Amino acid sequence: MSAVVELSNLVKKYGERTVVDNVSFEIRQGEIFSLLGPNGAGKTTILSMICGVVQPTSGEARIGGYSIVREPMKAKALLGVVPQEIALYDTLSARDNLFFWGRMYGMESARLKRRVEEVLELTGLRDRAKERIKTFSGGMKRRINIAAGLLQEPQILLMDEPTVGIDPQSRRAILDTVKELNAAGLTVLYTTHYMEEAQELSHRVGILDYGRLIALGTQAELTRTVGEHEALYLQLEDGQMLDQLAAELRSLPGVLEASTTDSQVIVIVSEASSALPPVLARTAGLGFKVRSVEIQEPNLEAVFLSLTGRALRDEVE
Repeated sequence: MSAVVELSNLVKKYGERTVVDNVSFEIRQGEIFSLLGPNGAGKTTILSMICGVVQPTSGEARIGGYSIVREPMKAKALLGVVPQEIALYDTLSARDNLFFWGRMYGMESARLKRRVEEVLELTGLRDRAKERIKTFSGGMKRRINIAAGLLQEPQILLMDEPTVGIDPQSRRAILDTVKELNAAGLTVLYTTHYMEEAQELSHRVGILDYGRLIALGTQAELTRTVGEHEALYLQLEDGQMLDQLAAELRSLPGVLEASTTDSQVIVIVSEASSALPPVLARTAGLGFKVRSVEIQEPNLEAVFLSLTGRALRDEVE
């Protein structure tokens, strides 16, 4: 498959601070490519450079062969964008919002009218089309946000954290919509800090940390980088000093890495059956109370932990 998005040595600096550090990758026609990383890793900045909102400090981005720097209008014509922030007017109805954005795209009336009805149907909101956006739930606003990005029938859809802050049912509807769009031939660049979303959706994944692309490949290729290791997820009671526990567990035989997230300690081990008893014994001996234990095969969170020494959900400061 040919590449429809190509990033070459892309850099973005704000003063002395490097937000995106020499990132290169390509997205093939017809695939879902996910950029996975914690909040602050540079995902939104990369999307902003791809769609021409932010100028790169150096490097190049090409959309369908067009340079976003030298041929921005031709490049942007191929893109649909679903921003992380809701780009809607609360006092307008869903349908009126779509007509407004369609006119901003310069769509002619007959095509725009057809596309508005099609994207309302696709996002499951045709029956709410006359209602004002301010009456919508967060999940419904996210779905209309997606509808607006699809109006001009783009070749490539950029989606920036489209499920942040919504209920599980709305999240499920959005993920299913992304898969339906891709099955119909749409190329998707999807950013997320949810490992489960990247695993479910993606043909390939790029993992970002501190603005650098630290891993790239299919899920199978990436998990092979941590070998046959397994992960223990220890759910502990709130208010305990989890960093102290993680540091203690790293000294145990068979423990390769340990990190914390929320009320969990994630322990990468060479073999779960032999490592679990001493891990639980050390945890109890230090006075920590374990609510539950889950054993998982290698996944993208284990890859991130192996590469960085931190859990995926840790935010970059």
